[in-house]
Amino acid sequence: MATWNSRGLRGSTLEDMINRTNERYLESGLALIQKIPTPITPVKIDKEHRHITLAYFEQKSTVDYIGAVQGIPVCFDAKESATDTFSLQNIHEHQVNFMEGFEKQGGIAFLILYYSHKDLFYYLTLSQLLVFWKRAKEGGRKSFRFEELEMRFLIPKKHGVLVPYLDCLKLDLEQRDK
Repeated sequence: MATWNSRGLRGSTLEDMINRTNERYLESGLALIQKIPTPITPVKIDKEHRHITLAYFEQKSTVDYIGAVQGIPVCFDAKESATDTFSLQNIHEHQVNFMEGFEKQGGIAFLILYYSHKDLFYYLTLSQLLVFWKRAKEGGRKSFRFEELEMRFLIPKKHGVLVPYLDCLKLDLEQRDK
C-alpha cells in the first residue's frame, strides 16, 4: 500500500491538465467526463485542523475517468512516463478487466499516456494495450517501448485545449468501424 504523500501524487499535473481539458469539453457541449476519486482509508486524522494526515490507497479502483462523449460511453486512465519504456506494472489487472468489461457493454476504453521527457501525449487504445498485456502474460516483455506505438494516435497539440484527445477517440471509433 502507498501512502497519500508518496507515490500517489506523481500524476497530479497530468490529471490537472486532463481535468481542465474535460472542463473545456463540457463548456463546449462535447463531452461530460468525470474524475473518479481514488478510494482511500484514513489512518491518522488531525481533528483540530480537520484533515487527514496519513492514509492508504485502497487496492482496487477502476479507472481515472468515466463519462460520455456525444452519447458514447467512455472510460480511461491517465499514466505518465519519464522514459521511452512504459512498464505494464503501472497498470493493474483489475483495471484491464474493467476496461474490457466496459467495452463489452458498448463503451470505449483507452489510456492517455504522457511522455513527460518528450512533452507528448498518446492515446493508447484498449486493443493495443491488450497486445502488450498478452505478450507479458505469455512470458514476453513486461513493458513496451515508445517506438512500438502507432504514431497516428499521438495526441496533437491544439490551441486552447491542454490534452485534446477527442480527435484520437474519433480515429479509434473509425478504426473499429472497419
